Amino acid sequence: MESLASDDPDSGVYLRLGLIVEKGKRLQKPSTLLSRLASSLERSILLHDKSLPEFQDSAPAVTVFDGRSPPEITITDYLNRIFNYSRCSPSCFVVAYIYIHQFLDLTRAHLTPLNVHRLVVTSVMLAAKVHDDRYYNNAYYARVGGVSTRELNRLEMKLLFALDFKLQVDPHTFHSHCCRLEEQSSDSDDGFRIEWPVKEACRLNKETWRKTTPESVCSQTTAR
Repeated sequence: MESLASDDPDSGVYLRLGLIVEKGKRLQKPSTLLSRLASSLERSILLHDKSLPEFQDSAPAVTVFDGRSPPEITITDYLNRIFNYSRCSPSCFVVAYIYIHQFLDLTRAHLTPLNVHRLVVTSVMLAAKVHDDRYYNNAYYARVGGVSTRELNRLEMKLLFALDFKLQVDPHTFHSHCCRLEEQSSDSDDGFRIEWPVKEACRLNKETWRKTTPESVCSQTTAR
C-alpha cells in the first residue's frame, strides 16, 4: 500500500501525515493522520448540522448506514481502535476517506453521527481488501466495529454497489485527499473536537467494547 504514498514526487505531505515508514517497520500509531481524519469527519458532520433549517417539513434521508442512535465511542477513538486491531496499512484510512466522499457524492447523502462509524469501518475494510496484501475477514472487522457480521456484510455490498465496484484509487486522487486532510491541522491543533454523548454504541453497551481483543476469536485471511 505504500506505493500510493510514494508514486508522487511531492512526498512531503505523506511524511507529515505519517504514511511513509522505514521498510520492514510498521507505524505503531499514525496519530497525525488519524487526528486529521477525525477532524475532517467531525467538521463535515458539524457543517451539515448547521446547514439544517430549524424547522424541517420532511425528515432527513436515512441510509442503510444509519443506526438508531449515535455510538458512544468518539470518532477519534473509533479510528484508533480500527487501526490498532485491523493492522492495515495507514494509507487504507486515506482510501477509506476517498470512498466515503465518493459515496456521499453519488448518493447525495450527508455524514451524520448516525452513519459515520459504520461508513468508516466498512470503508477501511474495503480499502484493506483492495490495497493490502493481507487483511482480516468480515467477522473480525464486525467485532472490531461493534456490529454483527451479517450487518457488515450488508453494508459492504451497499457500499460496493454505490461505488459501482470502482475501488481503485489513482495517485493524483490519493495525493489531493492527503492534502485535504493536512489542511485540517490548524483546526485540530486548536482543539477542534466534537463529542457525541449517547447511551448506546451500535446496539451494544459499554462493556462490549471492553471484552477480549478480536484476535482471540477471529482468524486472519490472506488476499488472493
